[in-house]
Amino acid sequence: MYQLCPSILSADFNRLGEQIQTLEEAGVEWLHIDVMDGDFVPSISFGMPVIKSIRKESKMFFDVHLMVTEPERYIQDFVDCGADSITVHAEACEDLERTVECIRKAGVKVGVSIKPATPVADISYILEDVDMVLIMTVQPGFGGQKYIDDCTEKIKELKEMIEEEKLHVDIQVDGGINESTLKTVLDAGANLIVAGSYVFKGDLAANAKSVQKVLRKYQD
Repeated sequence: MYQLCPSILSADFNRLGEQIQTLEEAGVEWLHIDVMDGDFVPSISFGMPVIKSIRKESKMFFDVHLMVTEPERYIQDFVDCGADSITVHAEACEDLERTVECIRKAGVKVGVSIKPATPVADISYILEDVDMVLIMTVQPGFGGQKYIDDCTEKIKELKEMIEEEKLHVDIQVDGGINESTLKTVLDAGANLIVAGSYVFKGDLAANAKSVQKVLRKYQD
């Protein structure tokens, strides 16, 4: 399964509902929602009220990425607001296994994310318990950064681990995605592509369809 996951962090919040509708009409099924607390990462983004508001108008799969300290405190709240998947950072959890279990019990899909400097081996023990691993290919917390080339090897390493263990785990990447790096991460083994300015800058519908066209080639 290959999916484009546009990140609303790059959206025009004055036209958020309209832009989400445009994505849906373009055939996009996933929406990536970055929640930042100003503690785990320097930036503050948005939280439950925004998610609850857009949930009323959208049937998309809400892929909620919590860049927050001790995320287990908020799992049920985000599920109640409409999250379909919750991704937490391995570096932000005191007890990652307990947090993953908490998400699973809440009835949504489970993702674990790692920063660019965190080795893939650090989460090898949890792979069989998650649906997705998100490899950050920029430093979390800021949009518009350049793709970190060293992350390509991490994607390949993770793909090999998953195949060796015969697991069904999606590989998501987030950060610095453009026409060039899109193919780089897909070739390395990623199948869920988070894109911000690459999709939202310019003609939103045309950009989304362009990425989806590339993804269909890999799907086939």
